[in-house]
Amino acid sequence: MNISNNSVVTFHYTLTNNDGTVLDSSEGREPFAYLQGGSMIVPGLESQMEGKAKGDKFTAVVAPAEGYGDFNKDLLQKVPLDRFGDQKVEAGMQFQAGEHSVVTVKEVTDSEVLVDGNHPLAGVTLNFAVEVIDVREATEEELSHGHVHGEGEHHH
Repeated sequence: MNISNNSVVTFHYTLTNNDGTVLDSSEGREPFAYLQGGSMIVPGLESQMEGKAKGDKFTAVVAPAEGYGDFNKDLLQKVPLDRFGDQKVEAGMQFQAGEHSVVTVKEVTDSEVLVDGNHPLAGVTLNFAVEVIDVREATEEELSHGHVHGEGEHHH
């Protein structure tokens, strides 16, 4: 069976940037399962999964626009250090900013903190080494819920 809309796909992956640095991997974990066409993975990977079959191994190169977006310098913002209260603020820390966004601290001076609201992988070309483990039809319940159910998983 080939991957098409409403297929449940299980795959192992290793994600690297163009320098070959491993950014994420399913190695040593359960393979990742998703519903094709459900926008559960980055668009550029989902489109390259289309038509693949169980056992296929391939590399998907995903440009930033089809991954986590291009880097948007408008999402860089300087915030007064005193807004963080007494907590220690260091580059690399992440803070919740509003209900659905996270900012990453880029730089700290004596009076200001430079925060970045971009996804950490914005502007990065994504290189996925993929091995398709399984492809099956989604169940009616999975289709109605819009996501994959694991073994014996049910929602009430």
